[in-house]
Amino acid sequence: MSDAVDLKRRRLLQLVALAPFAWQARRWVVRPPDAFAQTLPDDPTIVPTLEAFADTLIPGEKRSSDDRAIAGAAAGPGAVQAGALDLMNFPPVGVAPALPGFAAGLNAHAVQYAATNGIALDPTVPPFVALAFGDRTALLVEILDGSGPDELAYFALAALAFLAYHTAGHLPLVDAVRSGHPGLAAIGFPQPQADGLWHYSDFSYRRALATRHPETSKRGNPP
Repeated sequence: MSDAVDLKRRRLLQLVALAPFAWQARRWVVRPPDAFAQTLPDDPTIVPTLEAFADTLIPGEKRSSDDRAIAGAAAGPGAVQAGALDLMNFPPVGVAPALPGFAAGLNAHAVQYAATNGIALDPTVPPFVALAFGDRTALLVEILDGSGPDELAYFALAALAFLAYHTAGHLPLVDAVRSGHPGLAAIGFPQPQADGLWHYSDFSYRRALATRHPETSKRGNPP
């Protein structure tokens, strides 16, 4: 990775660190240009565009030699393999209806970026996917460091990619850890005990501070 791309990635990660606050900052609405307004939920451009977005934030290795969405900028699994799109579509998150607008907006930005920088885009893939990894990074820095009306919306979307990788929030924790979820494995999240719970192997004060109430449930809940 070149020094220029590395600096842009540092700035991108600094910006995304603010993403969790975007949910409460203000009401947000994704406003793609009119030319993209009729994008349908099953449009084939949506998934690869959002995968490319997530992969730019936490890059991983290609799933196959012809994988275009994942740029292959890093070894091992990244945000896509960790389930970024699954979390984006997770019903409790409530973002799924806006995903076509997000994808349309990213592709509109990519077209403008390519025109400004004299980049010829491959028409066989969505515009954002057609950008090289360094250009994807530079574009996301522009989007997240700008003043557009949807800046906070993209902050929120970026937060989901990081939450998917670092928390596996769309999966039961025990299942995620035992199945080798890549993000939890990367941060060294411990395996649960045989009963599916996490127990301390020793008391912090080397002794029990209280006796167990006889009516405490098996899961440790008080009576």
